[in-house]
Amino acid sequence: MLNNPLLPTAYLAPISYYAILLQHPNYSVEVHEHFIKQSIRNRCEIYGANGKLRLSIPKERKGSSKTIIQQLKISYKQNWQKEHWNAIVSAYNSSPFFEYYKDELQAIFEEKEDYLVVFNSKLQNIILDLLQEENTSKTTTEYLHKGDFYDLRNHNWETENQEKYNQVFMEKHGFIPNLSILDLLFNLGPESSDYLHNLDISTEI
Repeated sequence: MLNNPLLPTAYLAPISYYAILLQHPNYSVEVHEHFIKQSIRNRCEIYGANGKLRLSIPKERKGSSKTIIQQLKISYKQNWQKEHWNAIVSAYNSSPFFEYYKDELQAIFEEKEDYLVVFNSKLQNIILDLLQEENTSKTTTEYLHKGDFYDLRNHNWETENQEKYNQVFMEKHGFIPNLSILDLLFNLGPESSDYLHNLDISTEI
């Protein structure tokens, strides 16, 4: 078992991230680091009709790039929530379990949450509820470079060794591993939890 995994906050995190949450409930989420661009903190990847599709939450611009992530505000200059939800619908409308889960997820895309970490946390709570898993999430109280934890804050979250499951556009583009947890949930439904508990994450970390 991993010793106290320390994870970044994540927007609709990849499948391997959720495998760690379920297999290692002693995890914590870092909220005192500086924001890191082009990472799972504010973006996710889904399986669209043309293959992998990246969705990014825009942030409010500040003079300094060194914003503590707990203080990072979401920008609503563009209607990114509508764009993201429409992309999710387009990608997964024909998946086996979209109808079962869409209402709870759509509701949060209609709220205007100020802070990224709060929005991510609310989404994580919904996902864990849909997975019918206990939420054991803790957040950090300060930034530590080293400590009694397994540091996954800068992990790249890329894997090729993932057990295949049926994906909506698989016949077109083949199996794409480690997409957002949404891909697993909409395609496997109630079997998602077992899949995550059984996923071999030792090769990734």
